[in-house]
Parts: sequence; C-alpha cells; structure tokens
Amino acid sequence: MEPMKPEVMVRQVNDIPVLNSEQTKHFDENVIGALSAEEMKSIKRVYITGDGDSYHAARAQEMFFENIAGIPCEPMSAQRFLDYGAEWTKLGNGNVLVVAISASGRTKRGLQSMARAKEFGALTLALTGTKGSDFTETGERVVVVDLPDFGRSPGIRTYNASLMGLALLALRLGEAHGKYDSAYVDQMHEEIIGLSSMMQATLEAVEAPAKEASVAWQDAPMEAWLGSGPSYGTALFSAAKVVEAAGVFAIGQDLEEWAHVERFAYPDDMPVVIIAPPGRSHWRAVLLADQVKKLGHRVGAVIQDGDDEIGKHADFIFPVMGEVREELSPLVYHFPSNFFAAQMAENLDRMLFQTNRTDHSW
Repeated sequence: MEPMKPEVMVRQVNDIPVLNSEQTKHFDENVIGALSAEEMKSIKRVYITGDGDSYHAARAQEMFFENIAGIPCEPMSAQRFLDYGAEWTKLGNGNVLVVAISASGRTKRGLQSMARAKEFGALTLALTGTKGSDFTETGERVVVVDLPDFGRSPGIRTYNASLMGLALLALRLGEAHGKYDSAYVDQMHEEIIGLSSMMQATLEAVEAPAKEASVAWQDAPMEAWLGSGPSYGTALFSAAKVVEAAGVFAIGQDLEEWAHVERFAYPDDMPVVIIAPPGRSHWRAVLLADQVKKLGHRVGAVIQDGDDEIGKHADFIFPVMGEVREELSPLVYHFPSNFFAAQMAENLDRMLFQTNRTDHSW
C-alpha cells in the first residue's frame, strides 16, 4: 500500500466549507427520493448504526433527530446492533427505521446489521457515499451522499457528508410528522448552508493553535478528547483521527464519565481537550475545565470564540468563529482535531493508518 501522507488530512478538512455550500440541496434531494411521504409518516423510531466514523456520526446526530425532528433515536455501533439491538426493533411493529452508515458502502457489520434488522420487520436505509456499492444493494431504501473524489484519506469530508445526510433525513421526517412545515425545512437548509463562511473562518483560526498544541504535546503517550451530547460524537471522532493519523493512543469520552473514571489515570499532565459549544452541557464543561487544570493536565478547548469561562483554564484555545446551534455543532467542532492529528503525524514522522509499514496483514 502506498504510504498515506498527513497533508491529505489538511486538504480534506479545508474543503468542507465548499462541500457544505454545494452539497446540501443535492443530499436533500436524495433523501426525498429515498422514502415516500407515507413511509416517513409511519416511522416512530430510528436506530442508526455504523463503525468508526459512521458510529461517531450516529452519536453526533442523535440530538438532531430527537430535539428538532421529535423522533426517538438510538445510535449503536454495528457490532452491538447486530448481536444485541436488532431483535428489539420488532417492538416497533414495523414502524422502525434502521439507518446503516458506510462511506465506502462495504462495511461488513453494517451489511449484516441491515440483513438482521429486516428479519425483525424494520425498514432499512443505507446511507453511503458510494453508488452501486454493497450497501446500496442491501438497504431497502438508499440515500447516497456522494462527493467529488479527493483520494485516500481518513474520513473527514465523508464524515461531514454522513452528518449532513442524517440531519437532512431527520428534517424530512419531522416535516412528515407535522412538527413543522416546509418553510422551516427551507430555513434550516439555509442555516446549514450559511455555516460555510463561519466554517472557513474557523479553519483559518484553529490551524495555527492546533499545530502549536501538537508540537507542545508530542511527548504525551496518550490524550483524551471530551464532550457531551452531540459533542460526545465529536470527541469520539476527534480522538479517532489522532489514532489513525499519528498512532497516538487517544480516547473520546463523555464529560461526566471522565470525571468519574479517567481523572484517576496517570500521567497527571496528560493532554485533555474539552469540546464545548454553547448548549445544554456547557455548564459541566466549565466546571470540568477548572478541575482538569487543577489536576495538572495540559488543557485544550474547542469553544466558541470569546468563551472565557472555559478559555481561562486552557493552555490552547481552538476558537469556533461564530454561533452554531448545538444540534449542528458536530459539523464544525471537529476541525481542530484534523490539523492537530496531521501535524502530530508529521512531528513523529508517521504515515496515516501506519501505511509506511510492510508487515500489516489486517
């Protein structure tokens, strides 16, 4: 396998504002074409499943389904859904939608999860970035979130495509259930597209501090990325990019769970990055930032620009340059991790996914 260089991550994340402005309407058209109005009305509960980035996207968009669309949503990793969750979809009496996500359209556990869900009467929908893939053949309904090809890379653009596809699906489900009208859907589409300029400003603002933090923390054997609600999904994704790019052990964890367990872990100067957009759990992030700093940890904060409540405790601030509702924050708040992970790989002279190794047989 040809070694995959860290700079591909930078190219990927820098394209997200363009992706966001150009693909929102296209993805929505694909959502509308996937499910009939009657099918949308019949859906009373949604399960979202996937592996890796796809699972992180499911976690990140749970709040969007429940808080905006008013649809109960259960994100599950594909293995868990396959072995432990699928059988409970039968309690929905045919009114359950199982969304399986795979950018490549080849993920084995996702394919098996859809097949398993069908056995219990659930309607399956494949959300994938690849037309004509195994996913499109297996899902009873299909939403393709395809992108212009940028070559091999850890999923960054594809992650945002999955986030967008889920949000747009949730919006249409809420409309079908009468929670709001088409004018609100149009308003939300404009809000999503309108994030593009803020995304660009954020990319420019976070690149330098993210790279500086990676240099300052390159001696750390491990690190933690923390968030709650949608930001728990963002934390999982951010930690995954560090692992995939730099081969450094990193965990994504919930704010309160870290306070209960991982705060007892050595080393005391382990880098901890707190992801905290304005929202329901911001108050807990404020308290935790103070506690984490007092324990001696090196602290990073992905926060809205000007958030001094958390920022005053941080060694490095990665500012998001504008307001975004919490339900849409996953589209933006992972940006610093991509620059950080790419630079960390450069610092350590490593290739993405250990592609410089010749003894991989996974």
